[in-house]
Amino acid sequence: MTSLLAYLVWNLDPIIAHIGPVALRWYGLLFMLGFVVGTPVLQHLFRREQVAPRWVDVLTIYVLVGTVVGARLGHVLFYEPEMLLNDPLEVFKTWHGGLASHGATLGIPLACWLFARHHKFDTRWVLDRIVLVVGIGGALIRLGNFMNSEIGGYPTTAPWAVVFPRDTEHLLPATRPLPAGAVQVARPERLPSGEVSHQLLPADAPIGPGALMAVPRHPTQLYEALYCVLLVVLLYALWHRTKEHTPRGLLLGLFMALLFVQRFLGEFLKEAQVDFEKDNLLNQGQLLSLPPLLVGLWLLWRAGKDPKNPYGHAPRDLNEPLPTGLLVASLPVGNNK
Repeated sequence: MTSLLAYLVWNLDPIIAHIGPVALRWYGLLFMLGFVVGTPVLQHLFRREQVAPRWVDVLTIYVLVGTVVGARLGHVLFYEPEMLLNDPLEVFKTWHGGLASHGATLGIPLACWLFARHHKFDTRWVLDRIVLVVGIGGALIRLGNFMNSEIGGYPTTAPWAVVFPRDTEHLLPATRPLPAGAVQVARPERLPSGEVSHQLLPADAPIGPGALMAVPRHPTQLYEALYCVLLVVLLYALWHRTKEHTPRGLLLGLFMALLFVQRFLGEFLKEAQVDFEKDNLLNQGQLLSLPPLLVGLWLLWRAGKDPKNPYGHAPRDLNEPLPTGLLVASLPVGNNK
């Protein structure tokens, strides 16, 4: 061990608590926290640009649905298409895991386009602002992946490496002696609940034939979470300088270009997530990162160049009263004691 932080054994249970038949998971909590934290941020952006923050509640519903549906369908189509033939109902069981950020990359713009079309916003104006929320959500989702001990990196001897004994898909045959920081793990079994068992063995347990171990790996989830935070800071600083005069498409293009450059390069540190990736020069995540990267570069090249609409448009209705129907609906009903 080369430092106090070296080779942290991350063995946290991904389930916070069981509430009846429902399991409250860290991943789900952090996923929803992205919307909870992102909502006041988006309200701040709207308010500073004289757009009523009440629109944020409507937009959030669109984006939430687009994120979940896009991420789930993206996982199925890009990584497990056989699911559609073997068990189509499994597509709807998101609690079994399986959300792909590249699918959300399609679902979120579609949701924003539908919102903009129905409420007379410019789609690119909406996307330029929503990327800050997406960046916050991306950081929290990667923390959720860390809590789940999933999407880890290749083995490393870096002093900040993390051991993931719960990542049973990437255990290695145990060697004598165990490498520095490695822990021995019992052979996993599929439980009746569908979960995969895992058990850490004592440090002095004998290493028998077929023994498995978890070794220190790159915590790629934390790398990506930190990168998303830095990206949000950069985008907010750019928006803060120009606000309603932000060139149309600038923030969206910069977000897509920088995010997917990182996604492409970061995949070189990650273990293959599905079997068909293992012998490929580029994995599925890298191939799927190339189109949005190119779109981001095109958006940067075109940012603010439309003479008829250089900044995008949104209803500047901050000081307009709520429609009568909304006012009536917001009145309290029943007895207050």
